[in-house]
Amino acid sequence: MHPVARRRAGFSLIEVVVVIAVILVIASITIPRLLKAKLVANESAAVASLRAIATVQVAYDLTYGQGFAPSLSALGPPPAPPATAAKADLIDAVLASGIRNGYSFVYVAIDSGGTGKPDAFTVNANPVSPGQTGDKYFYVDQSNVIRYKFGGPADVNSTPVPK
Repeated sequence: MHPVARRRAGFSLIEVVVVIAVILVIASITIPRLLKAKLVANESAAVASLRAIATVQVAYDLTYGQGFAPSLSALGPPPAPPATAAKADLIDAVLASGIRNGYSFVYVAIDSGGTGKPDAFTVNANPVSPGQTGDKYFYVDQSNVIRYKFGGPADVNSTPVPK
């Protein structure tokens, strides 16, 4: 075979290395942006979930007359219809389980009057893996004001989420 024909038969090692280097540069730029976009999406989903929980509390109280729900799972779907106060079917099963989109939801019902009917509640949404699934910690209570904080669980004194 003629030397010129052999040379044109494929790519040289230098050409392959250059192509791989370009691919690695592109990947090093796009992967961190993709991870940041996923983190922001998780945070937005956590806020939406807190908003849903706070909103359905009113429906729970009006439907069952027992104050706010005693637990997060009480707002979830029943194993079979019909819905009851123990399984009200107001939020989906994933959210009722307490973990969704990289966030862990901690629900606390408060019976400050000792009547057996919770008259207040708090919900904290904390990232499962801080810095990877979310940077912000969120909080909501019966006031329906969602608050956030960096570096640790949010509370009633944390910064409100802008509307």
